[in-house]
Amino acid sequence: MASNTFSSAPNASADTKTVETYHEDVVHDAQLDFYGSKLATCSSDRTIKVFDVQNGTAVSAGETLVGHEGPVWQVAWAHPSFGTILASASYDGKVFIWKNEGAGAQAYGSSWTRIKDHALHTASVNSIAWSPHELGATLACASSDGKVSVLTFNSDGSWSVDIVTAHPTGSNAVSWAPAVVVSADANEAVPLVRRFATGGCDAVVKIWEFSDEHNRYVEVDQLAGHSDWVRDVAFAPNLGLARTYLATASQDRTVIVWTQNGAGAPWAKNVLQPKTDKDDPAKFPDTVWRVSWSISGNVLAVSCGDGKVSLWKENLKGAWECISDLDA
Repeated sequence: MASNTFSSAPNASADTKTVETYHEDVVHDAQLDFYGSKLATCSSDRTIKVFDVQNGTAVSAGETLVGHEGPVWQVAWAHPSFGTILASASYDGKVFIWKNEGAGAQAYGSSWTRIKDHALHTASVNSIAWSPHELGATLACASSDGKVSVLTFNSDGSWSVDIVTAHPTGSNAVSWAPAVVVSADANEAVPLVRRFATGGCDAVVKIWEFSDEHNRYVEVDQLAGHSDWVRDVAFAPNLGLARTYLATASQDRTVIVWTQNGAGAPWAKNVLQPKTDKDDPAKFPDTVWRVSWSISGNVLAVSCGDGKVSLWKENLKGAWECISDLDA
């Protein structure tokens, strides 16, 4: 039977919080909002459900959002400065943006409306990511049609779209870099950067940056290190250092942490060493589906197809060590 519960802790212990989502099929994603007070889930049953959360426990029966015509792969909360806004991406090739106008616990869940239907893609939309709030309300969408669209809400209430052909055989993942880049020179002013990474079926990771000269997003770097589909990409939050961290996960059972010491510098590759495969210490037991950074940006969570989540941290010598290995 498909799982329709979401657990906020990977071990069955006193700290485990389980939410009955009432989905009728596999749950593909579960995301807490900025404050951790709302939980959104999505499923192959074509619905999104939104719950109020207190102390890690759902305190509402949940509001069901419907409209997608295929499995819903991912949900993403916008920064609260833009309101209570949720985006959803589906196999039907569409991205919906939902807004809740309700104020307070009593009104929550009573006024969800779709404020935007983004239907320019011709195949499954596999990944969505909101940009850092400093850049405004901007959503990047990666699709199996090979394109990545960047949807921006303008000050006049309209929406604009930029489209890049990222990976001709299909785009699987997208992640925004921190908007604020720290300069190695404390006296040097550094402008906000509009930059995101994509991963595709071509086993390549690409870095895109907005060019004022061309008035569009252009490819500025291409990172080749995987030998199969790139399943996920994730920029780490800014740590106040000039160094940028980017984690990538692949169908080839490997995870790479790329680092860049300042804008324009070359990317260095560091392959994680789980040592679960005696023939290849860099291989995880199964496909690596997701990578996710802690809020502080110094711990990397790796979700593997064998049902385990491992946590990794960089030591003082610059090597990445597994600090925890948890059964999901």
